[in-house]
Amino acid sequence: MNYIFGIIPVPSPLRSHSLVYDLKTRLDWGEPGLTIIDVRDRAAFNRSHISGAISMPLPELVERAHKSLPLNRDIYLYSDIDEETAEAANQLRRAGYRNISEVRGGLAAWKAVGFPVEAIGFAAT
Repeated sequence: MNYIFGIIPVPSPLRSHSLVYDLKTRLDWGEPGLTIIDVRDRAAFNRSHISGAISMPLPELVERAHKSLPLNRDIYLYSDIDEETAEAANQLRRAGYRNISEVRGGLAAWKAVGFPVEAIGFAAT
């Protein structure tokens, strides 16, 4: 956490790699200028995902991002595998996106600390 004037807390700036705590701090701060993208397949997303995340499976990521997200948007990416998250980040960076952060540990790390998840058509676990 950073502070303005030494007393007003503000979230840390976006980094290329984030822990789930970094993302949760930004969400708790209520900063609206970010998007959380789950790059897993849609079935996995429907079973359980970070609250507020949107589904953009890796094969359609760049095309869908260009249709709905400005190039200067702060984007947090996650998957079940950090290497897949890194591939997604590389694809978006090559497509012109600069404010990309890879969430280390993905959904498993998010769940491990008890942060909120959602499900579509299933009970969230």
